[in-house]
Amino acid sequence: MAKTKISALIHTCDNARSLGRALDSLRQCDECIVVDHGSRDETVKVAKEHGAKVINAVPGVSNGAYAQNTRNPWVLCLLPHEAIAEDLEASLLEWSDAEQDSNQMGFNMAIREQNGAGWKPVDAEMRLANRKQINWTGDLPPANPKLPALPGHILRIPDGD
Repeated sequence: MAKTKISALIHTCDNARSLGRALDSLRQCDECIVVDHGSRDETVKVAKEHGAKVINAVPGVSNGAYAQNTRNPWVLCLLPHEAIAEDLEASLLEWSDAEQDSNQMGFNMAIREQNGAGWKPVDAEMRLANRKQINWTGDLPPANPKLPALPGHILRIPDGD
C-alpha cells in the first residue's frame, strides 16, 4: 500500500518572522507551497530557504483556488503564524500510512492558541482537505464540525506585529 501524500498550502504577506517555524513543522508533508500576497519583507526568502515552492498571488484569484497548484489531492492548510505540534505530526504520519477513502472531504484538527495566560483551546477547523471533494475561497477550507478529527493540535502563536 502506497503512502498517502500530503501537500501543505500557506498564504503569506509579510510573515518572515513566523513562516520558518510553520514550514519546519510540516515534516510530514511531501510538498509545501507558499502563496505570497506581495510581501515586502523577507517572507519569500524564508520560504525558499525552507524548501517551499513560492507562487506569487494573482489579484482577483480566490485564495482557495491555489489548492489546484498542489501535486497531491490531500492539502494541509496552515496559517503562517501556526505550527503542527508533535502529537499532530505523529497522527499525520499514521494517517498517511493508512489507506484513505478518496470520497472523504477532509479532517478537522484541534487548535491551541497562545495568549498572555498560556494556551487556550479554540474550535477545531478543517485543515486537511481533499481538493477533489471540496473547493473553498479563503485561506482555509470552510468549517465543518461533522468531519472526523485527527488526534493532536495546531499551535497558533501570535505574530506580535
